[in-house]
Amino acid sequence: MIASLVFPLQQNGQGFPIVLILLDIVLIVLMIASMWKVFTKAGKPGWAAIVPFYNIIVLLEIVGRPWWWLLLMFVPLLNFVIAIIVYIDLAKSFGKGAGFAIGLLLLPFIFFPILAFGDAEYLGPAAAS
Repeated sequence: MIASLVFPLQQNGQGFPIVLILLDIVLIVLMIASMWKVFTKAGKPGWAAIVPFYNIIVLLEIVGRPWWWLLLMFVPLLNFVIAIIVYIDLAKSFGKGAGFAIGLLLLPFIFFPILAFGDAEYLGPAAAS
């Protein structure tokens, strides 16, 4: 009875996957909107957030890293290190600290909207300084 209130689409146990799919769609739309806003705050085209691989190149431009770091993202284990460096630089580029960068890494669906829709302003590439 309670399950039918929580998952109203459930029929013979089939409702739970539908709820998960809807949750995924909401999170994907939230992340696209957040990345779009972060890109526009940094003076880059927002539509770049939805273009695969190009969005990483634009993100690397925002943080001040060379485009060829995209190639390093394909190297196993090294890609984690590169992602950490890029997110630390992204946080610094918007005037945030290392704690915020950890949030971007571990809870991006919370911290990217904070960065995008909050009062953070783009200060310039962090890697350049």
